[in-house]
Amino acid sequence: MTDYRIPIAETVRGTIDFLSDNFAPLTKAVSSVMETLIEFLVEGLLQVHPLIIIVVVALIAWRVASRGVALFTFFGLLLIWNQNLWEPTVETLALVVFATAIAVLIGLPLGILSAIYKGVYRVVFPILDFMQTMPAFVYLIPAIPFFGLGPVSAIFSTVIFAMPPAIRLTCLGIKQVPESLTEAADAFGATKSQKLLKVQLPLAGPTIMAGVNQTIMLSLSMVVIAAMIGAGGLGSEVWKAIQRFQPGQGFAAGLGVVILAIILDRITQQVGAKNY
Repeated sequence: MTDYRIPIAETVRGTIDFLSDNFAPLTKAVSSVMETLIEFLVEGLLQVHPLIIIVVVALIAWRVASRGVALFTFFGLLLIWNQNLWEPTVETLALVVFATAIAVLIGLPLGILSAIYKGVYRVVFPILDFMQTMPAFVYLIPAIPFFGLGPVSAIFSTVIFAMPPAIRLTCLGIKQVPESLTEAADAFGATKSQKLLKVQLPLAGPTIMAGVNQTIMLSLSMVVIAAMIGAGGLGSEVWKAIQRFQPGQGFAAGLGVVILAIILDRITQQVGAKNY
């Protein structure tokens, strides 16, 4: 059986070499622009006193979610600041914001096309199965030749890992719109774009927001893995603690990820619930 081995590894390596040889200048330029934007966002946030940001985020949580979420946000972020983890938390937040924005910008149109066209659905969904079952560590390998070590490679890997829920739930939300409503829109002479924008997307809103929420959570789950290629942030603190066997420091950084995840989860859940 092993006398002839199908050359999967060689084929993948050759493909990556070909793409990196021919497209590396373009990807490196994209990497440079994105690194500048990330640094700009992180430096901008770090210029503001942490207490001001904590109060503002807690007020947003109060306004969008509830008083309980606001109190958790206030004391949770204070704890992160107290543990001297404010700067890595800001770096993690910047990475999650960029990765989620890119994943949603790509995922929403693909989800809409998958819901409307069966051919797109048949092509896209097996690819999503592949993306979700492949171990997340594997996505770090092709990112390095194209973008080099650092936060941009981390964002690339995170987008691939976190994008499937945005596509799946957008498609599901549109498909769950009652047929009677789409038939009524057709009966009133609505065009495809009018039907999509005024009937299907508004009704699919809660499901789409659930997909965005899941994308954010998956992005946060990648922070430690992405730290292996120099992503920085709280994941880097955990990774350093593992290498130096500092369980206390690692737990504190991990707790920071959990606090950030709960805050983002509760706020985005309420945004979806209140807007739709």
